[in-house]
Amino acid sequence: MPDDTRVVGPASWRERHGRIWRLAGPVILSNATTPLLGAVDTAVVGRLPDPALMGGVALGSLVFTFVFWAFGFLRMGTTGFTAQAAGAGNAAELRASFLRALALAGAIGFAIVLLQAPIRFLAFAFMHSSAAVKGYAENYYDVRVWSAPAALANYAVLGWLLGTRRTPLALAIQVAMNGVNIALAILFVLGLGWGIRGSAGATLAAEILAALIGIALVFGRLPKAAIPDLFDRERLWRMMRVNGDIMIRTLCLMAGFATFTLSGASLGDLPLAANAILNNLMSITAYGLDGFAMAAEILVGGAVGAGSRSQFRTAVRDSTIWAALVALLGTSVFLLFGGFIIDLFTIHEAVRAAARHYLPWLAAAPTVGVWCWQLDGIYIGATRTAEMRNGMLLALAGYLAVLAFLLPRLGNNGLWLSLMVFFVLRAATLGAWLPRIDRSLSA
Repeated sequence: MPDDTRVVGPASWRERHGRIWRLAGPVILSNATTPLLGAVDTAVVGRLPDPALMGGVALGSLVFTFVFWAFGFLRMGTTGFTAQAAGAGNAAELRASFLRALALAGAIGFAIVLLQAPIRFLAFAFMHSSAAVKGYAENYYDVRVWSAPAALANYAVLGWLLGTRRTPLALAIQVAMNGVNIALAILFVLGLGWGIRGSAGATLAAEILAALIGIALVFGRLPKAAIPDLFDRERLWRMMRVNGDIMIRTLCLMAGFATFTLSGASLGDLPLAANAILNNLMSITAYGLDGFAMAAEILVGGAVGAGSRSQFRTAVRDSTIWAALVALLGTSVFLLFGGFIIDLFTIHEAVRAAARHYLPWLAAAPTVGVWCWQLDGIYIGATRTAEMRNGMLLALAGYLAVLAFLLPRLGNNGLWLSLMVFFVLRAATLGAWLPRIDRSLSA
């Protein structure tokens, strides 16, 4: 087994926290580039005359956020299983964890392509937005849907690379993907004048390239001597159970954010466009902070695989300390420079003014949300997915109740306040059940 997959208990403070940053640093950079697939699209079409294009990208991207991340277990479950196999020193399962995930990603991705027409109908049938915004969003969907097999294969690739602690490779793949996306978006939209279809086409090409590179890199690093049993009944059942729990949890999470975007759309094109900018910035922050959650996934998975309570506690404590500190830094950056950052996204003064008005909610998001994001990583690494599922169901119910009360009374401010409540409820449920994992491990 490669040296970088072994679980080694560091002895000193410097070694422990150095390990956190060696794992989290590349993941922070990698994850922060992920929302750029949507943010670049928003910024590029924001240079065009019609503001409805920004709303079209927001709704079109939302569809793929929902559809693709419904299968986010291909990333999260793969990281947990791979990290545990590495912690247990099981080379055969280390190989099998990727091959099972890749096969499943391919099957689901091609099914999405084949079923694109009914998915399209369901995705747009209940959207409350202007005809122009909806039309642009449908054009975006018609192009980007062909990226489904590649996008889901990327989840399996990233999950395995993270689980084996090859975070620099994960970063390299994301940088390549987003570099291609930025260059092609500028060329297709601003250079060739292809509009929103060009924006979607740039993302399509970037995701396909990333999948090809990632699969080649992983196959070159799979343990060669081990012959895995891909159809082991017990492991297949565990994978199905864990993935099913994560899928339910992810669908609830995406339903929460879809409700946020659609509720914003019901308030008019201007709040929708302003929220699209703020939501992109919040996503970049969340994905960046998720680097510490992923560090927790990797280290917690290794601790669970080794059955070590002390390693588990160290992983939770050290990763959470850094996550909280960086969240405070993110809040400070938005308070100081948020207006300048907003101006980079659009030339429309009305949209800029609306986004600045709601900027305090964006500034609050890192500090309020970091706790639930960090707990997600801990539970994924431990593959304690039943608790994740149950906690998300409770949090979503509370969020929808609060939103129904606040939206008619406070408008877009009520929408953002409800989202903060959603973060708090997620953290409260998972935090209450955290001792269960600790008790399941030996000293």
